Amino acid sequence: MIDTLLTLASDAVAQARKLGADSADALAIDGRSTEISMREGSIEKLEQAEAREVGLRVFIGQSSAMISGSVLTADAIRRLAETAVAAARLAPPDPFAGLAAAELLAASAENLDLVSDTLPDAAHLKDLSLRAERAALGVKGVSKSGGAGASASDNAVALVTSNGFARGYRKTSCGVSVSAIAGDGTAMERDYDYSAAIHFGDLRSPEEVGLEAGRRAIRRSNPRKLDSQAVPVIFDRRVASSLVGHLVGAINGASITRGTSFLKDRLGQKVLAAELNIVDDPLRRRGLASRPFDGEGLSVCRRKIVDNGMLTSWVLDLRSARQLGLPPTGQGSRGLNSPPGPATSNLHMEPGTVTPDELRRTMRRGLYVTELIGMGVNLITGDYSRGASGFWIEDGELAYPVSEITIAGNLKDMLLSITPASDLEFRSSTNAPTCLVEGLTIAGR
Repeated sequence: MIDTLLTLASDAVAQARKLGADSADALAIDGRSTEISMREGSIEKLEQAEAREVGLRVFIGQSSAMISGSVLTADAIRRLAETAVAAARLAPPDPFAGLAAAELLAASAENLDLVSDTLPDAAHLKDLSLRAERAALGVKGVSKSGGAGASASDNAVALVTSNGFARGYRKTSCGVSVSAIAGDGTAMERDYDYSAAIHFGDLRSPEEVGLEAGRRAIRRSNPRKLDSQAVPVIFDRRVASSLVGHLVGAINGASITRGTSFLKDRLGQKVLAAELNIVDDPLRRRGLASRPFDGEGLSVCRRKIVDNGMLTSWVLDLRSARQLGLPPTGQGSRGLNSPPGPATSNLHMEPGTVTPDELRRTMRRGLYVTELIGMGVNLITGDYSRGASGFWIEDGELAYPVSEITIAGNLKDMLLSITPASDLEFRSSTNAPTCLVEGLTIAGR
């Protein structure tokens, strides 16, 4: 499969060069996926997709254009190249765009173990969904299902550039999820659980996922409202990863070049509490976002974006690196129809030394957040305001569930006050342990 994709991408690049492009690159993708959604034992959605496409980017001087197609005969690829070259001749110049220098291109690719020996078919995915839903409904107090689902995919990617790069890789993935509802009428409360993995054998059992979703929903029954006040807040690890995401969004090279980030002047300065580290690791074996090279063919490596609280690097693709006069970081990502942009891979905050229970018991009064709602985050100013629900803490213990509240602060202060717990798990592409954040404001009744 990879060889076929490399041939298609090479043909597209060769045609573009033949038609007058100064340089070109092509991304070829072959993907197959199946996704099923169920509710109360019945199928709500079953989607199966197969696609093989090529995305071509060409340069005429400093001008460029991109186009993609899924008809991949020799004539179709020639027409694709003709259209791209014609568009590039009309495009405005961009002094920062262009292919990587040959010495920056990845010379080898590690085996990251990204292909599962087996993947579930549609019938198996239906069974996984049913088992997860049954387990959730079997929890005493769960009144109905919010829906269950399972998915599997198998994708191959090949990238070819006109200056000598030609490599590809294949990656599989699978997942199962379920939502459970406790209570009735206006007193209903919902919660969920999921599992995702590269290898089917690494997936948690659907029964475990369903039981956890049901237990979480029950715990949220009969929530109370809170008075407005300022208290420390613990972010459950399911939502603590959003704090890492906000930080990385603020150091994205595209934002830095525009000057639209609250961290634009903080490179080499303290942005987290001392001794805290945030790591981007594209080479993690079986990582959900692992890749042997970036979207521009550059070498990738494990990188500490924050080292002992200090911001060490922006997240850069080639264009933003050139604009800032800095070396690229191998963090470019591209699609078939979009130019490369900065993006992380497997991102995580390293854990602390105390357990979540020990962290909670240091608090006399506070909030334990398990769900965040809305997108009230301003990455230009750092202002933070999001709807939340979770549990009120009294004397270090979870006292009762709460909902219909808003938590607010500023990310500059929030990031500097983070204390992580020891419960880091790698469950998605961005992960963090449970985190305590001091001095947030709760807007309640």
